[in-house]
Amino acid sequence: MITSIFSKSQPINFIIVFFIALLAFVVARLGLPAEHFTALIILEELGLFFVCYASILLLNFIVSKNSLSRKSNYEILLFSLFLFILTQTTSNINILFSNFFVLLGLRRVISLRSQIQVNKKLFDAAFWFAIAALFYFWAILFFLLILVSLAFYNDIKINHWLIPFTGVAAVFTITSAISIVFFDSFFDTFSSLPEISLDFNSYNSASYIIAITILLSFGIWSSFYYINSIKDKKKAFRVSFKSILVSAIIAGAIVILAPIKDGSEFLFVFAPLAIIITNYIEIIEEKWFKEIFLAVLCVLPFMLLLL
Repeated sequence: MITSIFSKSQPINFIIVFFIALLAFVVARLGLPAEHFTALIILEELGLFFVCYASILLLNFIVSKNSLSRKSNYEILLFSLFLFILTQTTSNINILFSNFFVLLGLRRVISLRSQIQVNKKLFDAAFWFAIAALFYFWAILFFLLILVSLAFYNDIKINHWLIPFTGVAAVFTITSAISIVFFDSFFDTFSSLPEISLDFNSYNSASYIIAITILLSFGIWSSFYYINSIKDKKKAFRVSFKSILVSAIIAGAIVILAPIKDGSEFLFVFAPLAIIITNYIEIIEEKWFKEIFLAVLCVLPFMLLLL
């Protein structure tokens, strides 16, 4: 049933995903006092939901535009289910915005495949990653994705390696100028600082342990098949698939380094993980196994609500 709906792209898929994401938002805010929901707060929450849903649409655009799946919509279903499994990911304003800009940067990195307007794409990718870092510092690690992708393409042009640094410099210059004009200081607008915490005690609850274990298990299992399938892709697309894998590793590093571990940091993992698992689902030949695989992810959020 699930596979028949999402195995091909159709409008109803986006409606279903919309309501799953909306449900994740609502569940994350259950228990808040009624007086907390003023008109201004409700508008703010609607804005956050728009950013979140826009991220889902952007993920779909990246996947479909660059042929990262077989024209299915599993990636948006998985992303929305991940939000529902870890509803904390819908609560952190800075991470929601940071992840959106990371996806904009990822889009430009993946589009290097065409080798058209390479200079512009490299600058744009670095620019978006730098903006993402303004909201959440460790998002700057995605800058490494640009350099790794250039290495995958065996790019030896010096200007291609230098341009990404100009993109970061542009964001730093603009942000510093704004800070000087409005705050009479160079760094007042740099609210995100490089802090690290390796204390994982906050994950020591049944809901966290189950959710993280399922995501890790499904992700690692799918990654083995994903890595093995890259060699079967068309040569022009192989770097794109490798870049998705690298972005998943970087996102995992951000989760480890996150100074405040409240679950919201897992949002960076969702997009690359959704693409990796989508590719695995598409190669499963047994329909019953595919249905069970997706059913587990669909049922899990409701099980976690009971804990």
